[in-house]
Amino acid sequence: MSKKILLLAGDFVEDYEVMVPFQALQMLGYQVDAVCPGKKAGETVKTAVHDFEEGDQTYSEKLGHYFQLNADFDKINPNDYIGLVIPGGRAPEYLRLNSKVVEIVEHFVNNNKPIAAICHGLQLLAATNSALKGKKCTAYPACSVEVKLAGGDYVSVPYEEAVVDGNLVTAPAWPAHPRWLAEFIKMLGAKVEI
Repeated sequence: MSKKILLLAGDFVEDYEVMVPFQALQMLGYQVDAVCPGKKAGETVKTAVHDFEEGDQTYSEKLGHYFQLNADFDKINPNDYIGLVIPGGRAPEYLRLNSKVVEIVEHFVNNNKPIAAICHGLQLLAATNSALKGKKCTAYPACSVEVKLAGGDYVSVPYEEAVVDGNLVTAPAWPAHPRWLAEFIKMLGAKVEI
């Protein structure tokens, strides 16, 4: 059985939400192919650091790291992967406009493969025909409207929590990494303590 996981990235993906799952899943022995439309292995995407600062009504955004991709988007075959990771940040808002990206996500949905989406990553799931229909899920609260419009059952949880429904594990933001990744790893068939 393949131990390959696909990670969809793009410019201004949230820094922690791309770096942490990429490294943690590799640490567990998975091959994580990080891709971005229009880019090849060795090229980078800029990340964004999102944080809450006193007095602001929403999160702030600052330039993060340059995250190096390790696979070519044009060469991937979704059949080769056992799971999908969709980080948040600003990338999902424009990745969902790419029909090939949406096709790839729909492959994971239609084949009931594990999908881990966090924060604004739910925007990409909402762009599909059925990824969120009837599913309990969470996201960054500003994405709750899109989740509901896509037929999802939005659940408000603390930022440290994750929601699991079938093959989908979702979380509102990076403070949920321990719980979100543990649930995803369990879906992949690994044994973890949480």
